Amino acid sequence: MPAYTWVGKTREGLTKKGVLVADDVEAAMANLRAQAITPTTVKPKGKDLAEIFPFLQKGVKIRDQVVFTRQFATMIDAGLPLVQCLDILGNQQENLTFKKVILTIKGDVESGSTFSDALGKHPKIFDRLYVNLVAAGEVGGILDTILSRLAAYLEKNDKLRRKVKGALTYPTAVTVIAIGVVIVMLTKVIPVFEKMFKDFGGTLPAPTQWVINASHWLQHYVVYLLVGAGVIIYALKRWYGTERGRAILDALFLRSPIFGSLLKKVAVARFSRTLSTMLSSGVPILDALEIVARTAGNVVVEKEILQTKASIAEGKTIAEPLQGSKVFPGMVTQMIAVGEQTGAMDAMLAKIADFYDDEVDTAVDALTSLLEPLLMVGLGGTIGGLLIAMYLPIFKIADNVV
Repeated sequence: MPAYTWVGKTREGLTKKGVLVADDVEAAMANLRAQAITPTTVKPKGKDLAEIFPFLQKGVKIRDQVVFTRQFATMIDAGLPLVQCLDILGNQQENLTFKKVILTIKGDVESGSTFSDALGKHPKIFDRLYVNLVAAGEVGGILDTILSRLAAYLEKNDKLRRKVKGALTYPTAVTVIAIGVVIVMLTKVIPVFEKMFKDFGGTLPAPTQWVINASHWLQHYVVYLLVGAGVIIYALKRWYGTERGRAILDALFLRSPIFGSLLKKVAVARFSRTLSTMLSSGVPILDALEIVARTAGNVVVEKEILQTKASIAEGKTIAEPLQGSKVFPGMVTQMIAVGEQTGAMDAMLAKIADFYDDEVDTAVDALTSLLEPLLMVGLGGTIGGLLIAMYLPIFKIADNVV
C-alpha cells in the first residue's frame, strides 16, 4: 500500500504530522479522523533515494527487532491498542526500511488482518518463529508475555551470533592483512632488491631466486589470480545455495578440527533456546520442531531435528531419536529425557541453552587464545622468510669483500 504524509490537528488544537499507509487519500483521512485528528494536509509521500535505488536501502538488524519487540511488549502491557502501538513505533523508527514495514503492518491490521498474518507478509524481517509465537500469543490472549519472551530470545540469539562472528573476525582479518602484506612485498619491495642484485652481479642464493621467481609470477598473473579467487568464491556461494552443496559443506563445517566443536555447541544452544521459547509459549511440539529445524542454520542439524519430529509423530519421545546423534551430546539427550518425564521440558531446555551459552563463551576464548599465536607465528614467519631471502645475497657480498 502507498504511504502518505499528513498534517492535522487534535481536539486540543495541537498540530501533529506523520506518515501512514493506506489504500488511498480518502482511507488515510478516515484513518486520521478515527484517531481524533482533523487532517489539514494529506498527500502521497515522495520516493526516497533508497526506494529509487534498492541497493541503498538499509537492512533491518536484529537489534532493531529487539528494540521494536521490547517496546511493543511494554506498550501492550500498558493497555495501548495494537494499532496505536504500531503507529507510535512506526513513526519514531529511524530505520526507513523498518519504518515502512511497520506502517504497512499497521495498515494491514486496520484493514482487518490479524497481527500475525500482517507480520507474515514480511518474511525477510519476521521469520516463521516470530510469526508463530505472535499467533500463539493472539490466540492465548498473552501477546505482551509472548513479545517479552521474543525480545529476550532475540537478544540472546544475537549475543550468540556476535560471539561466533567475533571468533571468526580476528583470524579472517589477520589472514587478509597477511596476504595483502605479502602481495605488496612481492610486487613492490622485491623488484627493488632484484634490481640492486643485478647491479652487483653473481649467482643468487636459491631462497632469494625462489622469491624473485615468485615476484615475477605474481606481477604477471596477479590480475588472473584475483579474478580466479573471485570466481571460486562466487562458485562456492552458488554451490552452497544448492541442496547437495549445502549438505556437503555444512557437514564439513561440523567436522572441521578447529571450528567444528564450536559450531556444534552453537547449534545445541540455538536448538534448546528456540524450542524452549516456543514450548513455553504454547506452540504444539510438532509445529515447534518444524520451525526449529528450518531456523537451525545447518542442514545436518536440520535433518536430525526433522527425524526427531517424525519419530515423535510415531509415538516416540524427543530424547530417543537424538540418542547417538553426531551433534547433540549424551548429556543433552539425558536432560531432555528428564524434562519429558517431569513435564518441565521448556525449563530444562532453557537450562541447557544457558549452559551451552557459557560453553560457547569458553570455546570462543580458547579458540582466540589458540589462533592468536598461530597467526602471529605464521605472519611473522612468512614476512621474516621473505626478508631473510632478500638479505642472503647482501651477506654473501659482505663475506666476499672481507
